Amino acid sequence: MPIVPPVWSAPVRFVECDQQGVVFNAHYLVWADEAVNAWWEQRGVPWTDLTGRGIEYYVVASALEWRSSARWGETVEVDAELEKLGRTSLTLRFGIRVGARSCCVVRTTYVCTADGASTPWPDDVRERLSGS
Repeated sequence: MPIVPPVWSAPVRFVECDQQGVVFNAHYLVWADEAVNAWWEQRGVPWTDLTGRGIEYYVVASALEWRSSARWGETVEVDAELEKLGRTSLTLRFGIRVGARSCCVVRTTYVCTADGASTPWPDDVRERLSGS
């Protein structure tokens, strides 16, 4: 699989590692959460653009697939790709790697909401996300 340019990266901190010396599993979700903001920004949809319209998005599901362990002192890079754009939700695939070595794939589904209820993505947002 070709390497997608990262949207976020950071060195692995000691505090993110468990007693086995590898990154504790929950941190992969944190890194995906960090990357999602950059992903939206790259598509011209900053958080304030959505919230200014009364729209927010929430995680409804995440799944992690481990491939290898990231370790203290390494630098992780996270890329993000749109896998599915639905009427009120979208699924992103986050590839987390150290160099060319894949560590984890996170798939997260987000739902678009307004006033606490699911709502369709605005047409202009859908256009920016789908590239059409």
